[in-house]
Amino acid sequence: MVDSDEARRVYWREQMEQAARFMETIAGWPVAECGEPLASLPQAAAAAGVEVVFSERPHVLGLPRLYYLRSGLIAGFVAVAREMNQRGWVLRVEDGFRTLAMQQHQARGPHTFDVVLAKLRWECGGDPSPELLARRLGALVAASPKVGTHMSGSAIDIAVLDRTSGDEIDRGGPYVDLSERTPMNSPFVSAAARANRQAITAVFARHGFVTYPWEFWHYSAGDAYAECLGGTGRPARYGAVHAELPSGAVTPIEAPEQPLNTLEDIARQLRERVGA
Repeated sequence: MVDSDEARRVYWREQMEQAARFMETIAGWPVAECGEPLASLPQAAAAAGVEVVFSERPHVLGLPRLYYLRSGLIAGFVAVAREMNQRGWVLRVEDGFRTLAMQQHQARGPHTFDVVLAKLRWECGGDPSPELLARRLGALVAASPKVGTHMSGSAIDIAVLDRTSGDEIDRGGPYVDLSERTPMNSPFVSAAARANRQAITAVFARHGFVTYPWEFWHYSAGDAYAECLGGTGRPARYGAVHAELPSGAVTPIEAPEQPLNTLEDIARQLRERVGA
């Protein structure tokens, strides 16, 4: 692919449309919630004697990050971390379980909303419609609990560090880089970065995790993404839940298909930005 501003714009548009259509598929995917509790990732890593780093950056609204996965995924998580250590890498977990409030404000925080708005102005040559902005946001941050695998306790966002130097392994951009470099197979990263993405994904795949194809940092298992991308046709065993922490007990979220942010919410915020 020729590297030009127009080529990047076309690629970004095509990929975000693919991601939006995928989310529409996930919205209709069946879920047979198994009720499995959440388990602490730091505790699991310490008990297994594997080296894992957990981001200390606050979440949206200044909330602490919640480093939990469903208990049935802990063995796979530990195996990923151990294989990375053996390779000379250290897994850094950037994000884990998200509450309703976390997921709702993830899309509307300036680190997401303003960046995606700027990309849309670049894509469209001007201010986008609220509908298009909502569509792009929904491709990158789950717009409802039904499609949010962080809310099902089945997903983590990650980076990888060199175990000796502590430097981040090059994947073509940092967490979170919302651009034409974001899709896993983006042609707009170096060959070395692409190889690192593939190697990291292969480690996760060996232990049961799939990647969300439109974000190079997101891995999950046992949820609708995994069943859809794996072509199994099976219902997801993990759906969106409320969690009691630190016990890990879960309760399914009622009406998970309801949007976390309405179109009017997004339109109002867009008007504020346009008028700024």
